[in-house]
Order: sequence, then structure tokens, then C-alpha cells
Amino acid sequence: MKNKLLGWNTRKTALVIMCIQSSLWGGGLCYATGADVLASSANAMPANYGSQQTKGIQIGGVVIDGSGEPIIGATVQVKNASLGVITDFDGRYTITVPNTNAILVVSSIGYQTQEVKVNNRKTINVNLLEDVQSLEEVTVVAYGVQKKATLTGAISSVGTAALLKSPSGSVANSLAGQLPGVSSMQASGQPGADDAKIFVRGVGSLTEGGASPLILVDGVERSFFQMDPNEIESINVLKDASATAVFGVRGANGVILVTTRRGEEGKTRVSVSSSVGVQMPTRILEIADSYTAASLFNEAQRNDGVVHEKDFAFSAYDLERFRLGDDPIMHPNVNWYDYLTKNAAVQTQHNVNISGGTKDVRYFVSLGFLHQDGLFKKLDGLDYNNNYGYSRYNYRANLDVNLTRTTTLKFNMGGIVGNKREPVADVWRHFTWSHPFASPGVVDGKKVIHQYGRYNGLNMENNVFDRYYGSGYRRQLSNNMNFDLNLTQKLDFITKGLSVDIKGAYNTDYSYIKQVNGNVETYTPFYKSEVDNSKLNIGDPGFDKTVVYRISGQDMMKTYGDGKRSRGRDWYLEGSVRYNRGFGNHNVGALFLYNQSKKYYPSTFPEVPEAYVGFVGRLTYDYKTKYLAEFNIGHNGSENFTPDKRFGTFPAGSVGYILTEESYFPKNKYLTYMKLRASVGLVENDNMEQHRFLYLPDAYSVNDFDPLEGSYNDLNGYIFGLTNTAYQAAARETRLGNPSVTWETALKQNYGIDAYFFEDRLKLTVDYFRENRRDILIQRTTLPSLISLGNDLLPVVNLGKVNNHGYEIDLKWNDRIKDFSYYINANVSYSKNKIIYQDEVEPNESYMWQTGHEVGARFGYVALGFYTQDDFDAGGVLKETLPQPKATVYPGDVKYADLNNDNVLNEDDQTRIGNPKRPAYTFGLNYGGEYKGFFASMSWTGVAGCDIYMRDAYMRPFYQSQVLYQYMADGRWSEATAATAEFPRLSISNANNVGMSRVWLRDASYLKLKNLTIGYNITNRMF
Repeated sequence: MKNKLLGWNTRKTALVIMCIQSSLWGGGLCYATGADVLASSANAMPANYGSQQTKGIQIGGVVIDGSGEPIIGATVQVKNASLGVITDFDGRYTITVPNTNAILVVSSIGYQTQEVKVNNRKTINVNLLEDVQSLEEVTVVAYGVQKKATLTGAISSVGTAALLKSPSGSVANSLAGQLPGVSSMQASGQPGADDAKIFVRGVGSLTEGGASPLILVDGVERSFFQMDPNEIESINVLKDASATAVFGVRGANGVILVTTRRGEEGKTRVSVSSSVGVQMPTRILEIADSYTAASLFNEAQRNDGVVHEKDFAFSAYDLERFRLGDDPIMHPNVNWYDYLTKNAAVQTQHNVNISGGTKDVRYFVSLGFLHQDGLFKKLDGLDYNNNYGYSRYNYRANLDVNLTRTTTLKFNMGGIVGNKREPVADVWRHFTWSHPFASPGVVDGKKVIHQYGRYNGLNMENNVFDRYYGSGYRRQLSNNMNFDLNLTQKLDFITKGLSVDIKGAYNTDYSYIKQVNGNVETYTPFYKSEVDNSKLNIGDPGFDKTVVYRISGQDMMKTYGDGKRSRGRDWYLEGSVRYNRGFGNHNVGALFLYNQSKKYYPSTFPEVPEAYVGFVGRLTYDYKTKYLAEFNIGHNGSENFTPDKRFGTFPAGSVGYILTEESYFPKNKYLTYMKLRASVGLVENDNMEQHRFLYLPDAYSVNDFDPLEGSYNDLNGYIFGLTNTAYQAAARETRLGNPSVTWETALKQNYGIDAYFFEDRLKLTVDYFRENRRDILIQRTTLPSLISLGNDLLPVVNLGKVNNHGYEIDLKWNDRIKDFSYYINANVSYSKNKIIYQDEVEPNESYMWQTGHEVGARFGYVALGFYTQDDFDAGGVLKETLPQPKATVYPGDVKYADLNNDNVLNEDDQTRIGNPKRPAYTFGLNYGGEYKGFFASMSWTGVAGCDIYMRDAYMRPFYQSQVLYQYMADGRWSEATAATAEFPRLSISNANNVGMSRVWLRDASYLKLKNLTIGYNITNRMF
């Protein structure tokens, strides 16, 4: 059987994708991408409840299950007709059929649908078999799996198919819009460095850095961002306390469980997939051209008080050359984005995996390759490529062996080998200093750069072309490898359902940077009369405008050097006793687990390994899969606290009730399933961002600070005498210890409902959550300015309080109309936090309190527009009747509100003016369909309730020689644009306009098409 897929994918950075996948052995059908469609019966007609049946033959009987028990509320229909009835409390039914050739369709939730031909029978009893796939469908939970039907926690999941539809280099970027309650923020698109920050249910702590979730791959803490999505079976996100309490100290911010694929019993199956995509920037801000930038630089100087023509940076001659473009060497006009970058970069991803096995041995082996090209061009004159780029090799081998009938051994081996290339300089950042007149670029194979100070008041030293061309590149090689070994022994000879499990894991990683330094000649252009001491004015007819060059540097062979090296390794060990058994209508489960881990070479005190140890307990119970209860407890130790505070206990409980399983609930086609869930629990945190051993006595450091190094090569020492240059080594205090510091706690509540409608075609999940976090670990910052101490000296304390609440709605529709099947999945998540208490000095005005607002809320001045000429007297002085700012202002400067009415504009007039950068709302919409082999799917994602702050060149052009963006040129205030201006007048030195205000905040909400796939399936039936 063969399956070929040709698709086109669009997203923020991928516009085209082509995939090919085949099954070489066995009868399986592989999909490179596609929808997980739950197709309802296309011909099943709704039961006609309560209506009078037509005349015909009356049939009766009983519908029972495999154990002989009657099935209440089963649907009995006549195929291709509107006739239908429902069984009573004894499982009995009576129906009238039109003739003896009629076919009865008998169905019930949790059972396989049967079709029975009448054939002159008057009594037809039907035995429905359980739909094992439906009833036994499981989901990954903490330290195991559970049936979805009995799940009471808040868990969202996504499978392989959904991940493959968005072929991002980093798996984290594929989750946006897929999982309710999960948001991500991607700060970079650099190949190999495009991992996103992930948040589960927003931010519950005082900093976003303290809100990172715990990530486990196959039950072991390790990153999944650079994994090949082809080797991932599912990603499950645990969100409430009942699901995360067993992780103790590390579960406060949610847990992401990644499960890799395993082999299944059956014929060998080989799957090959290949994709080619094109990455494109969503938007590039346009930088003003040379003429516009030069003209407006003069305007900014004029606004700052420059009067005389000779003092302006650009003369009339310069402006005319820029306007006409007739002197491209001395007066260039280069759009550096266009000159240095391509419109798109190619990304390719390939994978081959083999799976299968026998009853006793099952295997899954995968090998993947990813290559991402950068957006920079290879310019003439260089014999090497210093563009961004990333190549990645992924490999995995998972093996399951039944050593005996009761003993199973699982072995996992996985790894990632990466090769990342980047320029020596941070060239993207230097675009904000790259004026279009700084250089004409490469001329006749030569690197041409203007004098940095050619124009008065403007330094062009940080031009991106100068930094990029000929500077060399860095290559970072990384190798990550992990091993897991798991042994499970069933102990049914002691009691049925009892087993023990032992697991060990080892992770190792290593990376180093190899730097290649380039050296090229640089040509600086001059007019001939500028360098021959003629002292002629450029307007003089005798001024020689022949271009000559001053050469600096030299072309040399590349030099090589080693950069930063890093290494890491850690191990994990767990042992558990498990019990799962049913007693008639009662089902019970129990888990007791011990785990410990050790991480070597941590970022803080790398010579001392980090260690965790803990115990886990879980009890589950359900009655008739109707009444559900679960209790979890975690008991963990931390190195950060004193021995008497080192261990913490974290309990959580949850209950569930499946209303539709009640005998009194009417069986119908509209509401076919409803489960109510509730959970509450306590989770704790000991992580304090780069701080360890918080309880130890005051710390000291010797010779690690160099304030006098420039003069004395000093390393934190003291120099005695006026002429003595020798120094004595010394120590300094770092952070003070706090023996009373203890756990940061979070009380979490979750209330949810799962409901299926219209014969399971429509599925709805709604969750509401609350979290009260207390004793947040922080370092105090409220030191009097008179004390010559840094904030980093203060001890870590339990001080902060934050409340967080929100909701999640997940809606899924799956249906089939004859040969056309389709699905629509939509989700929305909302979370909002509130600071109850933090280390904040009492402000002078109540509206200045950051306490009481969201973490990261924007505070600043309320902008009322811009000053006009009417605000000033005849001498140009601001009228005394208006609030007086600290800086001198002029027409076109930003006017702020005097919130406390003291006629003075200062810090006491700042209040909340905007949202945090993390979105409050996250949306996702995924839909697709299939018709006779053709299929298409589309994914959308969006966010709302967030603001972005325009800073540096985006708000202050020309300051420190930053560039002028076109939107600033078009929207600036001037006398001609005063009525429509969005931004203040241009100024290089004015400090009034750069205060935080709504002028510089922009709504960061967006809705984007993330992925579009179109394909066709070819099967062996066509050959």
C-alpha cells in the first residue's frame, strides 16, 4: 500500500510544504498529515421518539450486554428510515418495520453498533459487544495512564497528526492554538534558537520567569523543543492540582508530559516522510530612505535648537544628492533589509521510522533530519557562508520485550545532534543603527564603508553591513543523548492487579562553539578634494569630486578559535508499586512511588550537583464508571531549605460524576454524555531563579569583581597608598542567607464539565480554575537609596501573594455526510492574575500601586495628546496655568495628565495604562475535511489582551544614532500634521517624550493563519 501526500502549508514562518509517506510492508496506511476525524454513521437516522409508527410488522426483543445485563436506553432503528425506539429499563423494545427485508440498527454509547436483518422473525434479541476502544481509551497522566472515562483532572492533549500539520523547527511553536490553557511566546525566529516560552494557565507568580512549567519526556525531566514530531505519540498538559500535586515542588506551574511512540504487534511498517517549506518574515518595518532620514535629522536638530546651516548634519548639497540619487558611492541610499536578506528561507524536514513486532518483542526506530536556512544572502567577495543556519539530526529507538508472561522490559534511546551557524556579531540588532547612507555596500568586490563620523552628530559605527560582511561566523555543535530502562513485574500470583515497576534514566549533553574570524580590507570613500588639503568648499567649481579610497585592514586567511563550552548530565531513578482491580461495579487503583534525581554542572554552583527526592501516592475509585474519586499526594525534599523545612507534603483530591450513566437519565440523541468534575489541592515551589541553598549563612566571594581593572588590573582587591599599584586580595558579601525561608505554596481549584451532543458528534469541555499563591520566593528590592548596598545582597524571603483565575472552552465537531467527512475544533482560554501583595514601597498616590493589578501590567503617564502653540505664551514659555513637567517642552511634545492636580508632572502622575505582554486570551481554530481521498485542513491561532512597548529606535529615532522608521516619519508631529500626528515632534535630546505612556504602547493582539494543508491519498486499491 502506498500513500502520497502533496500539501501546501502556511503559517507565520512556513508557506509551502510537500510531504511523501509510504507503507512498504504490511497493510497499514500512513498519513503524513491529516485530521483525526471521528466519523459518525452517515446513514443513521434519528430515532422518532414519541411519534406513532407506521403500519407493518411488529418486532420485539431484548438488548443485553456481554454479561447478560439489559442495556437501558439503547437505540433501535430501521435502517434508512426515520423509524426508531429506545429500550426500556429491562432492555426491551417493540418496533414496527415495513417488511421482512428491513434491517435493524442497534446502538448504545460504549458498545459496538450492530445491524440485524429481520428475516420473518417476530422476536429479535441483540447482544451488544463493548466498544473496547471507546471504553478503554486512555490518556497519559502523572506516572501512568488512566481511562479517559474515569479522568477527573484538567488535562489537554494533542497527538502526532496535529503536530505534523505545523512543521515548525521547534515543537513548542506547534502547540499554539492546539491546546486550551496553553500559551506560548516566541521571541526569535533564528534557526536553532526559536524555542518559545510556554505558560500553562497564565502566570501565577510575581515574575514570568517563575511561571515555567515542568516538562517531562517519557516521565523524565528533559526538553522536547527540538524533538522530531514524528517520534512523539502525544503531548499532555496537566493543569490542575489533582493532576500535578504528585510532582510536588515542581508542579506549581503545570506539567507537560511528552510520550514517545512505541511499536505495536503486527507486520513491520516503514514510514517515510519529507517536507520542504519556505520561511518568511511576517512583517518587516520599513526604514526611511536616505533623503527622508537626512531631511528629518536636520529637522530634529532644528527642533533641538540648531540654527546655523553649517551646524546641521546634512548640507543642502547632501540633501540634493540624496534626493536625485546621482552619487551612489558618496551619497548612497541602501535598504539594508533588502540588500542583506532574502525574501524567504528554505526549511526541509525528513524522517524515516520503522515499527512493528511480535507478541513478545515490539520496536519503534526513527531517524530524522531538519535543516533551516537563514534569511541572509551570501555576498560577493567572501569564500565562506556566515548566514544563519541550523541542521539537526534526531534518532530514537524504543524497544518493548516481554521477558516472561508477567515481566516486561522497556528500553528507550534517543538523541539530538545539532549544528548551528551564526554571524559573529548580533546583526539583527544592528539594523536599528544601520542608516541607508552609511555605506554603498560591496562595490567591485570591495567592502566600502563611510567614515563613522562623516555627518555631524551622527555615529555610523554600528552599521549592520560593517558588522556582517567579512566578520566571520560561529558554529555551535551540540550533542544530546538519553537512555531509559523500565522493568515491570506483574504480581498477580499475590493478588490480581498488583505490579511493581522500576525505572532508571540517564541524560547527557555537550556543546562547544568554534569561531571563525574573518579579515577583509575596508575601503573608505572620499572626494579627492577632501583629502588633498585644498580646503575648497564643495560648491566651488574647482572642488574635485573624484572618489578615492583609504584602505584599512587587510585580506587575511581566516583564523580559528574555540568559544564557550558547556556540558551536562543527570540521572533519574524511580520505583513504584501499582494496583488496579475491579470488584464487580467497583474499580480501585493505587500507586506508591519513590523517585530521586541528580543533575550535574547546574548553572549556579556548577561544582555542586542539584538533587531531588520524593514520594508519590495516588488512590482512585469509581463505581460503575459513574461516581469517580481520586486522591493524590506528593512528598518532596529540596536542597534550598534547612533540614527541618526541607520536606513538604502536597495533597490534592478530585471527584467526578457522569450524569448520563444514571438509570433515570433519559437516553436521547441530543445529550449523549455528561461528566462533572471538581478538584482542589496544594502544590509548592522551591525554585528561585539562579539561587540555591537559600538557607546557608551569608555568602562571600573572593576576587570576582573588577571595578578597578582598567587602571590596576584589580580583582576586587584594595590598594594602599597614593603611588602603590599593588593590591591585596579581598572578599565581598554576595547574598545573605535566610534560615527561615520555606516553600512557596499554591492552592488550586478546578471545576469542569465534559459533554457530548448529537450522538457524540459535538464534544464540549469547559473548565474554570482559581489559584491562590502564597509565600512567593522573592528577593526584596526596597532598599533606601542612602544605603550603599545592592539589591542582590538581600536574602530570599517568602513575601509575595498572587491570585490567578480563568476559564477554558474546547469545542469539537466531527461529522460525515455520505462520502464527505469534516471536523471543526475551536478553543479559547482566558487567564488573569492579580498581585495581592509584593515588596513595594507605599506610593504617594493610591493609583500608583502596582499591587492589585496584573503581573507585568504597564505603568506610565496618561497621554493627552501634544502641546500646541496655544499652550505657550509669547516668549515660548509654557503657561503657568498648565501642569509643569520636569523637562522643557515645546509645541509637538507629549502632554501628560496631572493625576494628583498639584500642577507638577512627575513620577506621582503615573498609573496603570496598559496590559502585560503575555496575552490574557488565547484562541485556536482548526478545521478540515476529506472527500474520496482528497483532504484539506487549516489552523488559525490568535491572542488578545496584551500590549507591546515600543522602545529604543521604535520610539526615539536618531538617539544614539538609531535609524528612523518610515512610520515615525509619516506619523510625527509637525506644524502641518498637528491635527493627525500619532507621535511627538522629532528630537534627539528631548527626554519628555520618551516617558512610558500610551503613545508608545501598541495592542499586540493578532489572528493568523498558522497552517494550510491540501492533499490526496493514493491507496493500493487504485493499482
